[in-house]
Amino acid sequence: MREIYLVTHPEATHVVEKLVGGWYDADLTARGTEQAERIATSIAARTPPRGTALFSSDVRRTRHTAEAIAAHLDVDPVLDSGLREQSYGAAEGLPVGIIGFEPLPVAGDRLRHHDGVEGSETRLDLATRVYAALERVIDHGAEHSVVVAHGGSATFVIAAWIGMPLESLGSVKFKLAPGSISVLRQHDVASDRQVISLNEVEHLN
Repeated sequence: MREIYLVTHPEATHVVEKLVGGWYDADLTARGTEQAERIATSIAARTPPRGTALFSSDVRRTRHTAEAIAAHLDVDPVLDSGLREQSYGAAEGLPVGIIGFEPLPVAGDRLRHHDGVEGSETRLDLATRVYAALERVIDHGAEHSVVVAHGGSATFVIAAWIGMPLESLGSVKFKLAPGSISVLRQHDVASDRQVISLNEVEHLN
């Protein structure tokens, strides 16, 4: 059996300060740091004491979440920029609303739509690199893995896990709260890739 615990980082400073996130290197708030410990405790109670692999986006808010988990699992996190949030280019770190975005159209090629901000990514850019990052997690070969990502990039971890073609992702969104845990599992016999739970948040209380 292969099992992946998909974690979204908890409360981060850019959200509280109403700044554009993406690749902006915001850290966890004090509350987010406490939540990271609760996440780590929950993960440690559900995974084997040895042999669990840990992967994380490389920005501070995810890295520090992964470090809390690593301390409980006694492993070193593998940092992978492919798990980062969607890049918002020149708008990152600025107050929300300072730079206008061209919103996704209701219809048409949402996958390749560009928001008009210099340096930002399309949904296809994001999905392509997250799909590749999940392949690296799978290729590692661990039966139990933890992946620390962002609310946006985690959608495409799940989509990649269940085999959704890239071209089908124009309107896909799994609503995942900060600090959530979702459990992905591959069935022993049928090899089906299952979504066992989505957006668990009870451990944060």
